[in-house]
Amino acid sequence: MQPGMLRLTTEELSRIQLELVPVAQGQILSHREFPATIQANQNELAEVTTLIRGRVVKVHVDVGQDVKKGAVLALLHSVDLGVAEGDYLKAGARLHEAELAHARAKELYDNKAVSLAELQRREAAMKTARAELREAKNRLQLLGVPPEEIERLDRELTIKADMSLRAPFDGRVITRNLTRGEVVETEQKLFTVANLTDVWVIGNVPEKDVQFIHRDQSVEVRMTAYPGKIFSGTITYVGDVLDSATRTMRLRITVPNPKKLLKPEMFATVRVYAEPEPEVAMAPVSAVQRSGESSYVFVQLDGGTFEKRPVVLGQE
Repeated sequence: MQPGMLRLTTEELSRIQLELVPVAQGQILSHREFPATIQANQNELAEVTTLIRGRVVKVHVDVGQDVKKGAVLALLHSVDLGVAEGDYLKAGARLHEAELAHARAKELYDNKAVSLAELQRREAAMKTARAELREAKNRLQLLGVPPEEIERLDRELTIKADMSLRAPFDGRVITRNLTRGEVVETEQKLFTVANLTDVWVIGNVPEKDVQFIHRDQSVEVRMTAYPGKIFSGTITYVGDVLDSATRTMRLRITVPNPKKLLKPEMFATVRVYAEPEPEVAMAPVSAVQRSGESSYVFVQLDGGTFEKRPVVLGQE
């Protein structure tokens, strides 16, 4: 028998249960997979802090609770805020007094009872008091006091010294770092509120697979927590620099999360499909035999006669 030829008898064919598959001509779709983790969308994430030192009077929400924009998360009592509110009320009283004094001086000046210099002095005092009131009001605004609280101060003229921490947007409380009675400082992160209607999937792509990645590409995300379930996402960021230690490129995918199934720090696998290759010869992987660096298949010529033919492998 010629080299590279193999002949099997009918008995041998039936005993080894050989499966014959025709070589198909068509389109092949290959893919790459990368490890990844879920993160909150940083564009829809807020660290809630306080702009003034205070003591926690009450905490209204807990971790995992959904909140609406403007909802009160916690209530603080601040001595410093009380001082600022007092300064605002004092500035308002001084302005009222200066306005009355200016009005009296103007009336007296019209009746030639006081000099122009005295009228101008009263006018200057009124303008100074007006500027001091604006400064005191701006300080309250910089401390985070809402307009309705300033209106209450103007109306009731009473100091409360209470500061409400509010949700910046609709979302879910994912961290809480305060307790009732605790004194909190301005540098502390008290709550983290995240809108999880879509999340980021952060992955790392090996250098050899960078060629398959491009922005706005649709990909599949598979979760360890949900076997068999596929989430669709879009690549929204592709790194410009490779990590010198791991030789990988950072990849970010935005995935819709309407049912809140995807949670930050979950493990995931990203599957990216390469551009399909049209009109290629396809054979089962199990039909390919390997010897060293060469690959080959056995082609049936007739009956039990097979020919060993070398092949060059493409995408698997």
